[in-house]
Amino acid sequence: MMKVYFGDNIQTEVMIGGIKTSESGIGGEALDFMGFSLFGSFWSVLLTFSAAFILTCLIIWMIKVYPKKPRTGVEWNSDCEFLSKAIIEGDDITFYNVRDFFWRTTKDRDEKWDEKVKVNVNEIKDVWFVVDHFHKIHGLAHTFLTVEFNDGTCLSFSFEARRIKGQRYHPWDGMWRNYELYLLVGHERDLLGLRTNARGNKDYMFRAITPPGKEKELLFGLAKSVNSLTDDPIWYHSILTTCNTSIVKLVNKVTPGRIPFFLRNFLPGYTPKVAFKLALIEDWGGFDNTLNKARIDEKAMLWDGEGDYSKMIRSHLPAKKSSTSENQ
Repeated sequence: MMKVYFGDNIQTEVMIGGIKTSESGIGGEALDFMGFSLFGSFWSVLLTFSAAFILTCLIIWMIKVYPKKPRTGVEWNSDCEFLSKAIIEGDDITFYNVRDFFWRTTKDRDEKWDEKVKVNVNEIKDVWFVVDHFHKIHGLAHTFLTVEFNDGTCLSFSFEARRIKGQRYHPWDGMWRNYELYLLVGHERDLLGLRTNARGNKDYMFRAITPPGKEKELLFGLAKSVNSLTDDPIWYHSILTTCNTSIVKLVNKVTPGRIPFFLRNFLPGYTPKVAFKLALIEDWGGFDNTLNKARIDEKAMLWDGEGDYSKMIRSHLPAKKSSTSENQ
């Protein structure tokens, strides 16, 4: 049975089987349903449970997670076994323990670490920004930098999660201090070839725009980061201290304020659009055309495994614009 009463203050009362199930009115009254205030008790309970959950997470973090110290004296996975070191002598930088794996598949590879690779900052030809989509969720991606030199040397610098032997990467685990932040220095044919050919990921490679002289400061900054993480390791974090946030931090250290705060900085898969808008990468005919021309994984599959991988990749990319020097 439904009873509706009209008066100065309009009231609607619904009764079923002699039981009042709901009551509503105008003038700011709460909506009651079976004696339960939907706009009162429900939100109070929700807020209480949310606060309790957050407090519990904070307590667990402070007791179980925060006290953790970066691991030493453990057996690392072979792909992140050695820490690199950089020696700076004027304009020359010598990187030690440079990875140079040859990947046929993710499980079939030839492992090699170059004892040292010496480069000169005055010989930098280009800086490249790489976006590696390793997950079906578009925002989940890996970003890293490659520095190309006039003699054809291409060194890649990748901030990654360092894993002990048998440990696999998962973003959830990265929230709880399960990996150290690791700056891997390796040849481009290794770091990029792993992703384009062995894993078959979707990969994009953009030529970075750097103000005059800043490419040198960037390489010096990378060298100093290598030494800092080797001497004083810190924790990786899946949101706050990642591949991309580490690059953003480094770029802003070289050129303060160059990359403002964006939520997309925490979702590397969306960084190409941000980088394009900020003129951090070359414009190859509008954003959509730039994105299409920057895709390299399909072209990389043409590599025969014997020629110069980096040279072959770049043969499919637009030539450098003479005006890229840049008054950014």
